Amino acid sequence: MLGFRDDRLLVDVIPEKEAQQLKKHLGLSTCQDLLEHYPRRYIHYGGTSAIMSAHDGDTISFMGTIQAVRGEWRRNKHILHLTIFDGVTSVRATYFNSAYLEKTLEVGTRLMVTGKLSFYRGQPQMSHPSYVLLNGSGQATGSLQKLSKFGSLSDMLADREWLPVYPATGKVSTWTLMGAAHAVLESLPPILEPLEETPAGLIGFDEAMRQVHAPGPEGPDLAIDRLKYNEALSIALVMALRRVDASHETAPALLRVEGRAQDQLLRSLPFPLTKGQQKAVGELSDDLARSLPMMRLLQGEVGSGKTIVALLAMLQAIDNGKQCALLAPTEVLAMQHARSLQMTLLNAGAQVSVVALTGSMNTATKQRSLLSIVSGEADIIVGTHALIQDSVDFFDLGFVVVDEQHRFGVEQRDQLRSKNDRYTPHMLVMTATPIPRTIAMTVFADLEVSTLKELPGGRKPIQSSVVPEFFPKWVARAWEKIREEVADGRQAYVVCPRIEGEGGVLEIADYLQRIQFPDLSVGILHGRMKGEEKDAIMADFSRGGIDVLVSTTVIEVGVDVPNATVMMIRESESFGVSQLHQLRGRVGRGGHKSLCLFHTLAEEDSGQFARVQAVASTSDGFQLAELDLQTRSEGDVLGTAQSGVQRRLKLINLTKDFSIIQRANDDAAGIVEKNADLARSLTAELAQDDLEYLEKS
Repeated sequence: MLGFRDDRLLVDVIPEKEAQQLKKHLGLSTCQDLLEHYPRRYIHYGGTSAIMSAHDGDTISFMGTIQAVRGEWRRNKHILHLTIFDGVTSVRATYFNSAYLEKTLEVGTRLMVTGKLSFYRGQPQMSHPSYVLLNGSGQATGSLQKLSKFGSLSDMLADREWLPVYPATGKVSTWTLMGAAHAVLESLPPILEPLEETPAGLIGFDEAMRQVHAPGPEGPDLAIDRLKYNEALSIALVMALRRVDASHETAPALLRVEGRAQDQLLRSLPFPLTKGQQKAVGELSDDLARSLPMMRLLQGEVGSGKTIVALLAMLQAIDNGKQCALLAPTEVLAMQHARSLQMTLLNAGAQVSVVALTGSMNTATKQRSLLSIVSGEADIIVGTHALIQDSVDFFDLGFVVVDEQHRFGVEQRDQLRSKNDRYTPHMLVMTATPIPRTIAMTVFADLEVSTLKELPGGRKPIQSSVVPEFFPKWVARAWEKIREEVADGRQAYVVCPRIEGEGGVLEIADYLQRIQFPDLSVGILHGRMKGEEKDAIMADFSRGGIDVLVSTTVIEVGVDVPNATVMMIRESESFGVSQLHQLRGRVGRGGHKSLCLFHTLAEEDSGQFARVQAVASTSDGFQLAELDLQTRSEGDVLGTAQSGVQRRLKLINLTKDFSIIQRANDDAAGIVEKNADLARSLTAELAQDDLEYLEKS
């Protein structure tokens, strides 16, 4: 937490049994852990009522005063009826075989009850709810007794208008968490303002930390806003410091050289660069010409022409006598890049050497590659993680390109940049997954951003159609369409959400080979295959040896097959918005008209069906990225490799808190400029694994 830590063990502050439960079932060991386990919602008393927004079957808590008490006997069973009024609404509570309660639960008694709500003829009622008396005695029953382990129930409940509801488990109730938070805050001395002065328009940090767990009459919103700001500021300060640190590093100034390899490639391109590509090439060229290390993100959808932009930038470095490294996430993609770059450069007549380096190469081939790298014979080195190994020495590495940046960690990126001990190489990271602006501001705020949105010349937009299972004729027509494409000399992908079982790769491939396409070549590709086997299948598909490739999502980042013009994604509701868009980008790689068929088992009026329709209705990846952020958590969007964001951003909603993030970024720049030492001290507690998601490149 920004500038504040409470490393006291919970067992030293709250009863041992409860501390052990919190650690075992929720992983909360320290007071800090508990204080950052924020309520997920609040129940408001006073001017409004918890009943108003509740539904039949909800478990609620209700605070009020007993207005009426009536006891009766039915078939030798005593039934006690209470009417409890909170100033707005009344609720009836019923207790069975509890005659003794008539002396305790009298008219005028103030109490809180908690239990399951039901409605009878529109009247809210509760059967045998737990209760706690708010008259100073602290008497409680049921789950509310758990609160008494942490101090006086009257002190905790009597003056509250808002009750926190925590993320809890079957073994640890929200009452235990509320009581533990109360005990921790009672034992915590006033917290000094970590920013030295309270930011304008926000409440103090001490006040926010206490009110988020125990809101006053004004409610929790002001506390939440301050804590959201602190979350955003902690990341913004790291980014601002990174920018300052980078400004002290030196890179080789690689000016554009007329008449060399870069010019040769530009003159030989079969299609003119799009306006977006021209702009990006200009931005990269300007960055490379400076002695400040370039740190730029190039985002563009599959097929938008990122690779040619990156190659033109690499040639500017090569024209200045520097080597370039291209880091790819898989061997298949690395080898494809190497072949594609070699062919492009050969067609341009450029005398540039491209060398591949992957882990599966035999010893002799690897040794030849390593020798050409260290001798300076290799201009562009394309590889996987093998590039990062200590045995790889570069002659003069001046520029690093990282493809699919989200698949690499900070250590891997930094190891590659450290291959030149004389200066810091320029760096370009690329992603085919459009990044929503709030994530870009938060996670990539230390990078300059170039964006490609247009399709290069010769590329045709991909037509998309939804194929619901509840229209069998549409499904049959989809298979016919695949057959027609193959008959025209094209190829097809069929993507399945699983390998085995109903609707899996193995079942669908068997069905297609036996029933739909017995005369065609049907191939199988999935993640449980060995690397060599997968490479062989993709190579065969690329050569045209396979007509229909049935695969899992392993093709999401894979070899370009320009001849593949149709894809059916089975059970498309099983995939995320971004993943569907990425998969669709595997077709349409050549100049042929292409089609993506989104098969779905979802019902027509379901949210899943609407999501699939939304993907099919637009090819704008940036619009879909925003949709993806709205329908999933930001942690999911960022990917498990960047799970640190889920630890850091516990309150901020990246779809709604743009203004807070923007202000934090602006304030961070000001803090770093005025007092960099303060910024460093505030962010010193960020662990390396927390930083990793910030530095994915």
